[in-house]
Amino acid sequence: MPAPDPSVTRIDGPWRHLDVHANGIRFHVVEATPPGPVDSHGGAAPTTARPLVILLHGFGSFWWSWRHQLRGLRGARVVAVDLRGYGGSDKPPRGYDGWTLAGDTAGLIRALGHSSATLVGHADGGLACWTTALLHARLVRAIALISSPHPAALRRSALLRRDQGRALLPMLLRYQLPLWPERLLTRGDGAEIERLIRSRGSAKWLASEDFSHSIGYLRRAIQIPAAAHCALEYQRWAARSQLRGEGLRFMRSMSQQLSVPLLHLRGDADPYVLAAPVEGTQRYAPHGRYLAIAGAGHYGHEEAPEETNRQLMRFFEQVHDGRLS
Repeated sequence: MPAPDPSVTRIDGPWRHLDVHANGIRFHVVEATPPGPVDSHGGAAPTTARPLVILLHGFGSFWWSWRHQLRGLRGARVVAVDLRGYGGSDKPPRGYDGWTLAGDTAGLIRALGHSSATLVGHADGGLACWTTALLHARLVRAIALISSPHPAALRRSALLRRDQGRALLPMLLRYQLPLWPERLLTRGDGAEIERLIRSRGSAKWLASEDFSHSIGYLRRAIQIPAAAHCALEYQRWAARSQLRGEGLRFMRSMSQQLSVPLLHLRGDADPYVLAAPVEGTQRYAPHGRYLAIAGAGHYGHEEAPEETNRQLMRFFEQVHDGRLS
């Protein structure tokens, strides 16, 4: 069976698909309820009347994981992005480090015609929120995170706490091998992606029609040529940089207090990101709001979309002083 084409990520819905060039590559961007026409080059028409919200997905996923937020968030210009190397975005051979991830997000804010944005990220997409907020602070209005604690707090918990180490480190270390992890993610029609999600999601969601409808999209997307390799390069940088000077420099650049509002949501049944690194995050964002989503696992925005959207909308209203149009 031939590998799927990136066009499999252009799923129809109450949104439009755009190609946006930023930081030297092309990103596949999906915008909810378009406020204006697409320009003659197929890019996003400048729209600054409403605040920009950018949704950034986690490992092994693509923009589709934010389908409920694209449908449910109102009053802002809401866009979901396929990160570098994923889905319909370009897949360059390098650039899967924290600094480039921040540069990608900062470039997208400008390319979409805005001077600032609120960033919402899950897992690895949350790393993009942290790095952009700390390295490009003038471009970030606020950040909201789904099971994505501060990278230094997560690192500390993984190294010092047996429970968080057991949840995180075996997979991270396994992904450092050459070639084999790529084959693991793509063989059997992407069955490994489903196995990973099933190991981290709540039983109620895994038995739902929403999950059964969506998992096929994720299994196909990881089989797009080079997508599995690029996804793994994020994980490889995260581990290997810790043994190099760049990793120390990166953690130093992250070791400062956040200057923008923060909301962190974590499913109280999340078996992958435990409570300890979220508690440790308060060292870096002491004035943030830290909330638990009852009964949800690692994918709170998909498992409990109504509650997630309610908390996000409440946060956006506070950030923008109730002036969402």
